[in-house]
Amino acid sequence: MSASARAGTVPVPGSPGPTAPATAPATAPAAPASASARRPPAVDWRVRFAALSLIWGFSFLLIKIGTHGFAPLQVTLGRLVFGTAVLGAVLLVRRERLPRGLRTWGHLAVAAFLLNALPFTLFSYAELTISSTLAGICNATTPLWGMLLSLVALSDDRPTRRRMAGLGIGFAGVLTVLGAWQGFDGQDPAGTAMALVAALSYAVGWVYVRRTLAGAEGSNVAMAGSQLLLGTLQLAVVTPLFTSFPASFPIGPLLAVAALGALGTGVAFLLQYGLVAEVGPTTATLVTYFIPVIATAAGVALLGEHLAWSTPVGALVVLAGAALTQSRAQSRAQGRRRSRAGSTRR
Repeated sequence: MSASARAGTVPVPGSPGPTAPATAPATAPAAPASASARRPPAVDWRVRFAALSLIWGFSFLLIKIGTHGFAPLQVTLGRLVFGTAVLGAVLLVRRERLPRGLRTWGHLAVAAFLLNALPFTLFSYAELTISSTLAGICNATTPLWGMLLSLVALSDDRPTRRRMAGLGIGFAGVLTVLGAWQGFDGQDPAGTAMALVAALSYAVGWVYVRRTLAGAEGSNVAMAGSQLLLGTLQLAVVTPLFTSFPASFPIGPLLAVAALGALGTGVAFLLQYGLVAEVGPTTATLVTYFIPVIATAAGVALLGEHLAWSTPVGALVVLAGAALTQSRAQSRAQGRRRSRAGSTRR
């Protein structure tokens, strides 16, 4: 799940192509000022948090199953079609308008490429040769790439010793997952590289969105729906050029692609939006750290993927590094919310 950011939004890494999600994604909308006045949701936020973690964690397994019956580009196109359909239905029910202005749509087109079309496709191609477990762990490097990019691209995100340490620890974890001391034996370099570039694409997309779409008119759902629509159009143009029409539609892969789009891209964004509005972006971003755990468990239990000791150990190191890179940003966000709350009470 990846969605466009507006003013005050916080990217949620981990959207496997949402979401932020990581993620994912892949940014989470800021809570509306009137959220506290709304009727409490019928389902507790912890239940929705768990559901979002499961949906995004299982997305890598669904990608793997989808590629058993369809070409990677077709998996991505189907995912975007089903995800767009879900958000389009929500927009129709809410009677919300799509954003206006050619400049906004131009920026959304770039965001759709960086946050949807490119990473979704790269993960699909990567899982032709690597396990869904490894793909999920590579996705967890997104906040590390984001922190690295923020050092040079965002003037309000200065490096600290803790964050630099987190960056180094995180990438040491990646080397551990890949078994660098064994010369990466047993890992497909091309597939792993594509998964890591997909995570980098999410990070680049979030930086771009923060610079170009902050404060753009339109609700978060409308912006995300428009972004997915543009991503669908991009893949609809490219896919026929590089693939032939499927000779058959096997039920298993077809259901996997449908679930990947409707749940992993459409429903996941709505869950993410509600969580950020209710409990704030800092708590909502914690979903990032559950995704590789669930992806690993799903791949091993349901697909019989091999799990060497270095995989879970390296994944924990990656997540520890990612947490360190995010700690200062999250503390600043909490401080700003406390300050706004105090000024409101006064």
